[in-house]
Amino acid sequence: MVNPALVDPATVRATAAEAWIRAYPILRNYRTLYAQALDDADPGYVGGFGVFRHHPRPFTPADTDLVAPDNDTPRSWAWLDLRAEPWVVSVPAEDRYYVLPVHDLDTVHAGFIGALTTGQEAGDHLVAGPDWQGEPPPGVKSVIRTASRLVGIVGRTGRTGNTPADLAELKALQEQYRLRPLHEYAGTPAPPPAPEPVWPVWRDEVVDTVECLGLLDFLLGFFPLTSALPPAEADLRGRLADLGIDGRGEFEPAALPLEVRAEIERGIADGRVRLERGTAELPAEAALFGTRERIGADFLRQALGARLDLYGLPAEEVWRGGWTADSAGRRPPNASDRDHLIRFGPGGLPPARFSWSATMYALPGGRLVDNTLDRYSIGDRTPGLVRDPDGGLTLYVQHKRPADAQHSANWLPAPDGPFTVVIRLYGPDPSVLDGRWRPPPLDPR
Repeated sequence: MVNPALVDPATVRATAAEAWIRAYPILRNYRTLYAQALDDADPGYVGGFGVFRHHPRPFTPADTDLVAPDNDTPRSWAWLDLRAEPWVVSVPAEDRYYVLPVHDLDTVHAGFIGALTTGQEAGDHLVAGPDWQGEPPPGVKSVIRTASRLVGIVGRTGRTGNTPADLAELKALQEQYRLRPLHEYAGTPAPPPAPEPVWPVWRDEVVDTVECLGLLDFLLGFFPLTSALPPAEADLRGRLADLGIDGRGEFEPAALPLEVRAEIERGIADGRVRLERGTAELPAEAALFGTRERIGADFLRQALGARLDLYGLPAEEVWRGGWTADSAGRRPPNASDRDHLIRFGPGGLPPARFSWSATMYALPGGRLVDNTLDRYSIGDRTPGLVRDPDGGLTLYVQHKRPADAQHSANWLPAPDGPFTVVIRLYGPDPSVLDGRWRPPPLDPR
């Protein structure tokens, strides 16, 4: 229940705006969690909690439900309920890039299992929720402590090629990712199961209404306020509790006094404006993804990350750059009336520990581009690329296939219209992270 002695209209409105921004990534995450772990009628259902569902095939232009998909690292999805006990994630030895990032309910990363953080050797890794006070059993290589009791994993496994044999090898690796509750791993008795909640049905229209705070109230029951969270979180939670949003899942918008509900609606509208403005003003070099130590209590930054690239990775894992304009200032570039090229000079290829790629997307919409080569990206794993006489590499970005054999070998097919190219470096060199290396220009021909 709302405590009228502790709230005034201005406070309610300000709190609602901040609460909506704080809730935005949590709600976006719950939308995916509901479809994948709770709704067995959804095409994306993975099978519930504690199981992996792998997607070994690369994306194609037929995957129209995705925006700017990463075509280099097919996904492995899983969700864990950590209320009763931790879970153990086991991985095989891998000679390629991979990462299994564990994210909290607000999509902030709790930790990483992968080639860059825990190594490429086989190993068992413990994922423990905020309530667990035990000691990891022998044999556990690393421990990830989460802030929430429900977490997700959006794994990526790097492709080494696109032949049937390459894809079969990748699928075999994915299937060796293993999830076990701690008692099964340790050979101890199973703990009592956690009670089954009455999961709210996800409805897209809830996000921009007062009803979203009822869903937030339910989800905060899986996200306890602990010392691991920054002081700003405790401050916001206290103000939310004054409105009756305290994690017990009992908040009822219909029971609000009309004047309080009106101020909450104004606050939610304010939050939406702040998110829109933040999106428009976001610097290109903004770091939106990472652990809580990096992101801290910057709730707007978390919301921007969830809006622009839900489950995005920090730049130390995958650095993203690209071309939203050509060197003549045309924004966005357009392949309907001119060709373009990207030339990496001698010694200037993208410096990455594992691999790099440049992927073409048609605008608007960020879709992969259908073409006669079935080539949607180009990079160091692309067979048959031809180097320039000086050792550099030139990519030919155009709609029609070049007649010249060398140009055709290095062709990145573009749509007959506006486009953007995104370059990704897996395990980027420090020179990329500190700005000493920059992508070359996209030059009209």
